[in-house]
Amino acid sequence: MKRMKLYPILENIYRYLPSTPMSITEKWTYDPFLAYKDAQGNIYARGAQDMKCVGIQYLETIRRYKNNNLILDRTIHVSFMPDEEIGGILGMAHFVKTDEFRSLNIGFTLDEGLATIDDVIPLYYGERTIWQFYIRSTGTPGHSSLLHDNTAAEKLIFVVNKILDWRTEEKLKLSQGMDIGEVTSVNMTMLDGGCQLNVVPPELSAGFDVRLDIGTDRRAMEDIITGWCHEAGEGIRMEVFKTNEQTTPTKLDDSNPWWLKFKSECDKMNLKLKPSICPGAGDSRYIRLIGIPALGFSPMMYTPVLLHDHDEYLNENTFLNGINIYYNIIIGLATA
Repeated sequence: MKRMKLYPILENIYRYLPSTPMSITEKWTYDPFLAYKDAQGNIYARGAQDMKCVGIQYLETIRRYKNNNLILDRTIHVSFMPDEEIGGILGMAHFVKTDEFRSLNIGFTLDEGLATIDDVIPLYYGERTIWQFYIRSTGTPGHSSLLHDNTAAEKLIFVVNKILDWRTEEKLKLSQGMDIGEVTSVNMTMLDGGCQLNVVPPELSAGFDVRLDIGTDRRAMEDIITGWCHEAGEGIRMEVFKTNEQTTPTKLDDSNPWWLKFKSECDKMNLKLKPSICPGAGDSRYIRLIGIPALGFSPMMYTPVLLHDHDEYLNENTFLNGINIYYNIIIGLATA
């Protein structure tokens, strides 16, 4: 492999202060803020999987490098970013636009991954596009003892059914063997309107949270949904609440020397990888948007996925083994 320019490496991790209400805390077997370790070595704590584990593993890896007096060819930066859980707008999205970030001259980024119940580790090389919107319908109001024409409900139901038909098509792809990150998730998450049962409301709305797969063009879908609104009649419209730019996935082929080195180090440790599109959206998207390759990877094998769940835990052996894994991967990337 041709030697790459000596760009630094960024290890990105999200640190947040857990704020679990007492009503939720009471559903834990152990206090989520005590990091209790049971007889099997399982450490129960809020953030044990997301992402205190990886943050500590990064720091422990660097501590080992320093203790071993290693001098690496590349600079390693570790970022602890805020705001990721609510979109990263005040965190990484802002940081990548600053002179401070540009001065780091980053060439490659490691980011968070996910636990796995077997020994096949998810490797995220891209993410779906967040798209949240409302369908707002206005129509004839009046007393519900009458049958009015052009009601808000009739038009809203027409468009909602079209969108839910789209959801059914995407759900069918899952039954055909596709992963959740490879399809578009469509969910109606809000319904609003009406003041009392005997009054036909002048306005009704439905809210949707959509995560577009990497092959679906958002603007094309927006045109389709707008067309459904026109088909339903006058007084109904689509209102986009939140979206983000569609990102280009990091390449996993011979054109990407970072990937080749990452895979080589994993192969040496006999690690099994499952390249995947992240079903959610993390701060990696802001890194990829500016053209920097990023891979999401968290070595938590034989671990049930419990992030944000009651009794979130990570076994101590899994945690310690993760430090060894990062030690080899990062030193490989830093000397490539």
